[in-house]
Amino acid sequence: MDYPADLTGWPHAECSRQIAVRPHRWHAQIMGEGPDLLFLHGAGGATHSWRDIMPLLADRYRCIAVDLPGHGFSRLSTRFRSSLPFMAEDLDRLIRHEDWHPRAIVGHSAGAAVALALVRRAGWRVPIVGFNPALEPFRGIAGVLFPMLARTIAVTPFATSLIRMAVVSPARVESLLAGTGSHLSPEGVALYRRLLQDRAHVEGALLMMSQWSLQGLLPDLPKIGSPCLFLLGAEDRTVPPETTETAAAKMPDAACTWLAGLGHLAHEEAPDLAAERIARHLSATLVPSG
Repeated sequence: MDYPADLTGWPHAECSRQIAVRPHRWHAQIMGEGPDLLFLHGAGGATHSWRDIMPLLADRYRCIAVDLPGHGFSRLSTRFRSSLPFMAEDLDRLIRHEDWHPRAIVGHSAGAAVALALVRRAGWRVPIVGFNPALEPFRGIAGVLFPMLARTIAVTPFATSLIRMAVVSPARVESLLAGTGSHLSPEGVALYRRLLQDRAHVEGALLMMSQWSLQGLLPDLPKIGSPCLFLLGAEDRTVPPETTETAAAKMPDAACTWLAGLGHLAHEEAPDLAAERIARHLSATLVPSG
């Protein structure tokens, strides 16, 4: 399959597709056969996040990984649709356009919150596996800083480049990743370094974080009947695992399992373990089709 030159060297580029579905131009990777299994990365990530997991499940599922709007190789049409409700709405439109039928969803961090918002919006009751779900509002200065950041990016020329240089420059990628509590392979570090060299990706991640709000999702948690498994890295320094336990306790069918020695990027640190936990949860909860 043909793919854009900028995907050269990207993991599983031969499985990539560019899909124009309003309001964005999406990048997705599809491999395997079987029930559709949707993968959603977190803020600042991309399809590479699942590079080692998807091949381990592709013998049982059609694995579909999507770059969220503005991330990786998905291109935004507008800077004002990076909030949780808009991402769920636009992703729902993409899924329906492509005639995908997700039988389960795997999400990381903010991607797990998107998964919950998506099933709530679409009325699905499909199993969800969330790695270190981001289910707590930003506290303190972050709750003030990120909305200000969104306005700055929207109205100030070159703001993204300045913020990228000051906050998330590629030279700092090792320390940024170490700050998550995870220890990635050299390949994993190199892929994040490549992403941070992409101005559009950095802008997309900043816009998502700056527009982030869980106000519409958290009150709905008791209404989400999907059987959920939340896998929590005990060394996570990005999302306190205890906050996920608090959120899970409000849900009718959610369980938490701690992963010793792993951080916020646990699924990238231990893909074999991650795939095994996904497969185990789905084998117990996935209802056979028709």
